[in-house]
Amino acid sequence: MPRFRLDIEYDGDLFAGWQHQADQPSVQQAIERAIEKFCGEAIRLRAAGRTDAGVHATAQVAHADLAKAWPGDKVRDAVNAHLQAAG
Repeated sequence: MPRFRLDIEYDGDLFAGWQHQADQPSVQQAIERAIEKFCGEAIRLRAAGRTDAGVHATAQVAHADLAKAWPGDKVRDAVNAHLQAAG
């Protein structure tokens, strides 16, 4: 199962932090949904650290294990497109 490293930049104003939240949006959930829409499989994103509510990041590092060995630029472009479409 190929492992993909993600270097993530985000504005945390609209999020309740990095980690999954039961009733509030999180950065992790948004990115996992974008990856799932792209590759059609449920994944769990693992991060090297977390941010709190409202905190921004310029170099958050995370990884995802995907079933297919997609080209890295295709993963990047598809995830960015799905995130932009989600608002």
